[in-house]
Amino acid sequence: MRNCTRPLVLVGALMAASLAGAQTEPRTWRLDFYQTGGPGIEAYSFDRLVVEPLAWPDSPAAHVDATLTGNYRFEVVQDGRVAFSRGYDPAFAEWVTTAESKKIRRTFQDSLRFPALTAKADVVLRKRTEKGSYDEVWRHSVDPDDPFIDRSIPARRSLIEIEKNGDPPRKVDLLLLGDGYTAAECTTTFRTQARRLKDALFAVDPFRSRRTDFNVWALCPPSARSGIASPSRDIHVRTPVGAAYDAFGSERYILTFENRAWRDIAAWAPYEYVIIMTNGATYGGGGLYNVYSTAAAGNAFAEYLFIHEFGHHFAGLADEYYTSPVAYEPPEHIVEPWPANVTATTDRAQLKWRDLLTRNVPIPTPWPKQEFEAFQKDYQARRVQIRELKLPESAMTRLFRDEIEIEMRVFAAAEHAKKVGLFQGANYDAQAYFRSEIDCIMFSRNIVPFCRVCRRALSAQIDRHTRR
Repeated sequence: MRNCTRPLVLVGALMAASLAGAQTEPRTWRLDFYQTGGPGIEAYSFDRLVVEPLAWPDSPAAHVDATLTGNYRFEVVQDGRVAFSRGYDPAFAEWVTTAESKKIRRTFQDSLRFPALTAKADVVLRKRTEKGSYDEVWRHSVDPDDPFIDRSIPARRSLIEIEKNGDPPRKVDLLLLGDGYTAAECTTTFRTQARRLKDALFAVDPFRSRRTDFNVWALCPPSARSGIASPSRDIHVRTPVGAAYDAFGSERYILTFENRAWRDIAAWAPYEYVIIMTNGATYGGGGLYNVYSTAAAGNAFAEYLFIHEFGHHFAGLADEYYTSPVAYEPPEHIVEPWPANVTATTDRAQLKWRDLLTRNVPIPTPWPKQEFEAFQKDYQARRVQIRELKLPESAMTRLFRDEIEIEMRVFAAAEHAKKVGLFQGANYDAQAYFRSEIDCIMFSRNIVPFCRVCRRALSAQIDRHTRR
């Protein structure tokens, strides 16, 4: 295994071959479009079809995803046959659950990537229903001979090889995309943080045991100044990737809505998954299933943010916590959520992880929930106060560390610690949803691994991309 951080020496030759059509793999195509929502409207419109400069990076065996995950799903249909499909969760899917979506209309950029076509096809977008099926919401016809396909080449970017274990079609290709780094910081700070966070990911299972199934690449488009935007802290700056805090009104939620911009930058790397590393110490991150994840790379809890948010992005894992404030409105109806690690059922026979249950564990499984919620009430109030008073980030770090100390002590003494059961409280709700273990990276910042249910879901994703 090579473990290095250096410019990819052969990138010029590889890209030249790609642009000349010398390689056997199909090129990567990208359909850019718009989603508009708000009171009385949900509409979709075509923007452009782009030919990216590199070959399609994924295994042909992974073209059709039959797992039916994600609130949205798109299919490339040729002659009545699904030739390619993916489930995903765009920012739009989250925004429509916020209070703002009930008041104003808003348009989001989005993209669907797939291998180049040689014949006419339809790209079909489907939206998940409460019953778990998918309804068609938009269809766009694609003709490979269309002269208006955008074959222009975006500004070239220098690709960095962080860790390579094989050819892209045989591996899971992960792109670390920097934002808010100056040219000098790209060659120093970014590369140091990229190495550290990559190593943190591969220190936990299933990534530790499956490390050789991954390639890790990096791109760092230089910013004019350090850091990213944070409107609630009166920081306004434009960066190449467009990442910013305060998404949907949550001060810790980092997203980018500059889809065209970051996609054209990322096109110079072979990737299936993207983690946007932002330059700054303020706590924050985010994760959109099969779109991207973000993490504040300079924060004291950067390793946790990097891994936790990647869990959302890579396998669609749900948040298992429920005491932290979020921007989303509670659902009108409680239905079984599609993520593998949370459930609304208490029926042992219907439980997603019934085969993993610890023998004779009670269902639901008792845990010190009242004690946990009692100290969380005070902790969350202190967290809000730190932001309102604009205290230094070190105050938030101390609060988080105090929280970890209390939680670890409470959980260690619990009767069913380290067992797989059905623990009430998950998915932002104290009553309606359940998680499989008392603690997990998707539940807390504690120094704990992914729970067994999460590990299984993550392993299944790795398998899907690396099978022949």
